[in-house]
Amino acid sequence: MLSFSPLKTATIIGICLLGLLLCLPNLMPPPAPWLPWRHIHLGLDLQGGSYLLLKVDMDAVTRERLEGLVDLTRRTLLSANIGYQRLAAEPAANRVVFRLRDPSQREAAIAALRAALEKVQSSDEVMVAPLDADGVALTLSPQSLVQRAQAAIEQSIEIVRRRIDETGVVDPQIARQGTDRIVVELPGVSDPERIKALLGQTAKMTFHLLDAEANPANPPPPGVEFLPLEGQPNTKIPVRKHVEVDGADLTDARAGQNPQTGEWVVNFTFNAAGARRFADVTRANVGKPFAIVLDNRVISAPVIREPITGGRGQISGRFDAKSATDLALLLRAGALPAPLAVIEERTVGPELGADSIRAGAIALAAGSVLVVAFMAVFYGLFGWFANLALLANLILMLAILSVLEATLTLPGMAGILLTLGMAVDANILINERIREEVKAGRTPIAAMEAGFRRAYGTILDSNVTALLAHVMLFIFGAGPVRGFAVTITVGIATTLFTATLLARLLMVRWYARTRPALLPV
Repeated sequence: MLSFSPLKTATIIGICLLGLLLCLPNLMPPPAPWLPWRHIHLGLDLQGGSYLLLKVDMDAVTRERLEGLVDLTRRTLLSANIGYQRLAAEPAANRVVFRLRDPSQREAAIAALRAALEKVQSSDEVMVAPLDADGVALTLSPQSLVQRAQAAIEQSIEIVRRRIDETGVVDPQIARQGTDRIVVELPGVSDPERIKALLGQTAKMTFHLLDAEANPANPPPPGVEFLPLEGQPNTKIPVRKHVEVDGADLTDARAGQNPQTGEWVVNFTFNAAGARRFADVTRANVGKPFAIVLDNRVISAPVIREPITGGRGQISGRFDAKSATDLALLLRAGALPAPLAVIEERTVGPELGADSIRAGAIALAAGSVLVVAFMAVFYGLFGWFANLALLANLILMLAILSVLEATLTLPGMAGILLTLGMAVDANILINERIREEVKAGRTPIAAMEAGFRRAYGTILDSNVTALLAHVMLFIFGAGPVRGFAVTITVGIATTLFTATLLARLLMVRWYARTRPALLPV
């Protein structure tokens, strides 16, 4: 236990020096842009910023699914030459119903719908059954509704993260809260209006054919809806509900300028499946208008001049540089599965963050001074060795947090102070055990050997149990709670290193140099 080879000694000292080097990025700006200058970020409560609580409109998820079933039912019955009437969605009952013109075709209609559902791999999600003598109902199963709700939340979190990352906000904190809410913390963002505007758009882009015979002055025919034209809300465009090409197949979107007119446009690119579908639709509808719909608004409705087979397209409209850039950002990040509403908003000023940093620093300094004084008074020279190990522990902890680019919050600062206390516990166990061995009449070298050996198991057990508790806290916690758990977890790892290796190395080197008759404990 008390032997240190030159290699082991060099490794311990090298780790401490590396930790000191990794802490430097927190004290100065990067000297060169190519250096990996990782540092600790300040959280919302320290740096100031904005807090948003978003709610996912889960009813919209169900309505969209029912609208898709209405479209699927209409196309299936038409292709099977089965007459129907009063086809409609009933969101309250989570179903789609229709009436047959000829009740004798009910079994044929049910069989055709089940076959169509199997092709889209959703037959287990929808139950097709007779409603009465001439009615049929397609009902969403409760399991499918729960699964879609869970998927919508997870997808919304990912899309929100992509959109915020595109704006350049450093280290945003995005987490789920409850069943249908998302917490967004934006450190350093004092005016979140642009973020709110980006998150407030579903950004679902689809491509539709128009119905040239529909008249906006009359009710829309089946399968057609009147949507407003972007920038001209009083102008209604008769758009067929069937989606010809889905914006989910987009792989890229960039803002640019038309070289002929100089107007701002958005250039987009499809993946292989989207490019094939886009080419088929434009090839079959040359000379017809093709509407680009974004969040139930027609961005533009150009006439298809020729087949577009390259998988690339362009959106033109009343764009300026900012609106074109934001639209491209939204399309790159992807469409939200449901609208988001801001139900709570808070802004933390930088002055309050500075006060929190000052108060946390005072608490950390005061706690550290008391700990150092306690160890020096009660354990003498060995207490000072423990204090040096404590300083190294703090440096290594900050170094690891810097490499991880962790976000430091007020709970995180509390975690650092708590870690220092836990680290001192390990040194107290060792010193007390050595003191007991000295009182039992052992020689200095035997007392040190027994003290480290017998305290090691207790130190390991206590730190491992604390580590497991904080790992669970990280897994099941959220926001500042997870930051606290990360700080403590890192601190436990550095404590085991400094208390059992570094402090022991200092004691052994001192003993080898002085060979005292009595130990200063």
